[in-house]
Amino acid sequence: MSSHQIWIICLIALVFFVLPSVGSYLLFKKAGQPGWKALVPIYNTFVMLQISKRPLYWFFLQFIPVVGWFISLGILIEFIKTFGKFKFYQHALTVFSAGLYFLYVGLSPKAKFVGPEGVKKYKKSTAREWIDAGVFAIVAATLIRTFVFEAYTIPTGSMEKTLLINDFLFVSKFSYGPRIPNTPLSIPFVHNTLPVTNTNSYVEWIKIPYTRWFASPVKRGDVVVFNFPAGDTVINRPEYQSLRPYYDVIREVGRGNPDSGRMVVLGDSDQYPIVIRPVDKEENYIKRCVAIAGDTLQIKNQVLYIDGKAQPLPPESETTYTVDTKGQPLDEAVMKDEYDLDINSDDIRPTGVPNQYVMLLTWKAHEKMLASGLAKSIVPEIDSERNVYPYADSYTWSRDNYGPLWIPAKDGTLTLTPQNYLLYERSIRVYEHNKFEMKDGKFYLNDQPVTQYTFKMNYYWMMGDNRHGSQDSRYWGFVPEDHVVGEAWLIWMSWNKGVRWSRLFQKIK
Repeated sequence: MSSHQIWIICLIALVFFVLPSVGSYLLFKKAGQPGWKALVPIYNTFVMLQISKRPLYWFFLQFIPVVGWFISLGILIEFIKTFGKFKFYQHALTVFSAGLYFLYVGLSPKAKFVGPEGVKKYKKSTAREWIDAGVFAIVAATLIRTFVFEAYTIPTGSMEKTLLINDFLFVSKFSYGPRIPNTPLSIPFVHNTLPVTNTNSYVEWIKIPYTRWFASPVKRGDVVVFNFPAGDTVINRPEYQSLRPYYDVIREVGRGNPDSGRMVVLGDSDQYPIVIRPVDKEENYIKRCVAIAGDTLQIKNQVLYIDGKAQPLPPESETTYTVDTKGQPLDEAVMKDEYDLDINSDDIRPTGVPNQYVMLLTWKAHEKMLASGLAKSIVPEIDSERNVYPYADSYTWSRDNYGPLWIPAKDGTLTLTPQNYLLYERSIRVYEHNKFEMKDGKFYLNDQPVTQYTFKMNYYWMMGDNRHGSQDSRYWGFVPEDHVVGEAWLIWMSWNKGVRWSRLFQKIK
């Protein structure tokens, strides 16, 4: 665990000590204790244990990382019981009101201190015992998923062979700081859609603007889980969703003209039922961050350059190569053991030229094959199709030859031009919530003429390690910082017709 992650744990714990302090000041006085003791973080929980006559060793259990959060909440509940507050909703308010319920009880003339003796007289029903246990489990799991880590399963091969289909991961929320949910009113453990009914698992009665506690920026090379930026609008049918994103469909239906395609899609709600999702309910994606805010990115024949410097490929990243061998036969066991290639699959295909094959190789296998002398040349297959972001004829980019492109940085200023308008328009308009348009070669921001724009957030460029098998930033552009969920940290389980034991408890690099 890094020092930053430890610091986040400590600061979140401190919140539990500080928020109830003002209300506790009034409650301490009602309990016959000096009010100033409530204003001393950490020490105030020790006094609460003394007042409620609960075990004093609980005080020290609060310093256990993460577990201590729940001990602190338990101390608050035991303390509020000494004022005759035994009902379920009163305990829920103690946990979720950020100290406001303590203030309410402290100001209420009806609330009297009954002491630990009064608490002993109260007996819970069996049903209440079960309800409390269930609620505690849900609260504990929700806090852990929000602030500590979340489980994630790899659904596709876009990160092969760094990550494989049916790898089960833990995603750390500490790495970049925990993000507070935009839509706190949602069904626990369901991301965006309820099973069976196929309806939203959340309501937007309360919307919280982007807030990240103790933020730390994404680092170049991190494997990151994030909300799919082009997933704000989806066609709510199984064959669409993120498999065929809405923005791809309107380009297809409009034959390259998204405005025409949008009119067709929005005019046929039976074929194209549309759902608009808030950021935290967009689908989760996992990719590698290859460029951070302020970088200038370019791809030349699959080689990634940042600020003009070639970047090494991840060892387990894979792509398709044309391989010329020295004529030796390809041994099935050697190809599998040394290069992780199945000779009986599409991993290896003869081209028809003597001693020449098309192979799906990792970068590690590429280097090993050259070093061993099996191959005399290995050349990547270059895709020149121009079907990439920003989908404009004025850009001759492809997924293997792309850029140069500047990645927006917070407080970074961009001089606007008709050429770069296509690249940054969505970031300025959608992600940063502005009215932004170009008319007759001039730019208008919230109806005011402008020539420059200063960004409010950091942005990132994400790509899959499977460079020819990934839907990534090359197809939908930048990932704003408010979409970042966490860092992929550990493979805790992997399954393919049985447990892949060699992958268990691998740290993700």
